[in-house]
Amino acid sequence: MHSSAVFLMEFGAVILGLGLLGRFAGRLQLSPIPLYLLAGLAFGEGGLLPMGASEEFVAMGAEIGVILLLLMLGLEYSASDLVSNLKTQYPAGLVDCALNALPGAAMALLLGWGPVAAVVLAGVTWISSSGVIAKVLGDLGRLGNRETPVILSILVLEDLAMAVYLPIVTALLAGVGWAAGSLTLAIALSVAGLVLFLAVRFGRVISRFVSSDDPEKLLLVVLGLTVLVAGIAQQLQVSAAVGAFLVGIALSGEAAEGAHALLSPLRDLFAGVFFVFFGLHTDPSSIPPVLLPALALAVVTTVTKIATGYWAAKRAGIRVKGRWRAGGTLVARGEFSIVIAGLAVTAGIEPRLGPLATAYVLILVVLGPLTARYTETLATRLTERRRKPATPAASQAEPATPHESVDGAETIGR
Repeated sequence: MHSSAVFLMEFGAVILGLGLLGRFAGRLQLSPIPLYLLAGLAFGEGGLLPMGASEEFVAMGAEIGVILLLLMLGLEYSASDLVSNLKTQYPAGLVDCALNALPGAAMALLLGWGPVAAVVLAGVTWISSSGVIAKVLGDLGRLGNRETPVILSILVLEDLAMAVYLPIVTALLAGVGWAAGSLTLAIALSVAGLVLFLAVRFGRVISRFVSSDDPEKLLLVVLGLTVLVAGIAQQLQVSAAVGAFLVGIALSGEAAEGAHALLSPLRDLFAGVFFVFFGLHTDPSSIPPVLLPALALAVVTTVTKIATGYWAAKRAGIRVKGRWRAGGTLVARGEFSIVIAGLAVTAGIEPRLGPLATAYVLILVVLGPLTARYTETLATRLTERRRKPATPAASQAEPATPHESVDGAETIGR
């Protein structure tokens, strides 16, 4: 009875704390992710007030959080959108992977962590935070800008790549051989391909079967189906997150819209629990030794993400200012970096990987909104300074074109 009371008090304190931290982050117009991670550090081993009785329940809540994060991500895209983006934007996806995954892999090898940790850290530095970036675009009023489809296309390709990357990481962390690992990857690719095919051909039929006018029935069917498929995927060593992502892709129309509205509060709750759980498993005293590598990695991958966005926007015919905005917006890392690092922490391959990932995400989830807001301004000022001695008139404002507002923001329909 005593342990039950302690559990309720601890878990209640965690949920209340998440709500207060989220409210505080909202007032600062920041993502709550760094505050959730800091809360986990405070309540974890070596923190200010270690948690004990409710940790097992928090671990289960964290797993549900990952599943809901990927399900909601899948609901954002239709199968036809994914196929279209894959056909037209794959060069940008390849450049994104090369420029941003390689620094993470190189850092892990330089630190002597081995090839498996290198693959994991490559994923941590590669994937941008869709959640943070979407919020930043809305807050800055850039959803109608001409560079925004380029940004979203890169995010879609990164998310689709997760369906291949996560099974590879899961197999490597499980220590299976090349034959078993190849079989796992083949299963993952086959399942992903089959789901995309069924979603394109029979998406309406699937959505009609799931859809219901009763919110309670819709919630139960979608949530039950997602958890069931995630469990089957994990049993096949494909990754529960990939299973949830594919369920989201398979749903479309009214079913997807209804499920999105119903599951958003649950996603936010359990995603917050997930970030706290990751922090719980990171000893705060282990962060200072890896702070310099994390900072160096943050600086390098900030530059490479800006370069990625600039190149992709240039390829799409966006003007110079829009290219800088695209690059600066892609800098933020968040939920997916922590999901990937969390797999490695659970497997116990390298004790310093979790602290480094925590410090890295804390830096870039705060820096990302700042680069989104100021990269274009800073680049414009530096360019004007270089041109000023040769052409004094260069500092004058560019004349607006039919598709460009006075402040240089290319827009659609304005």
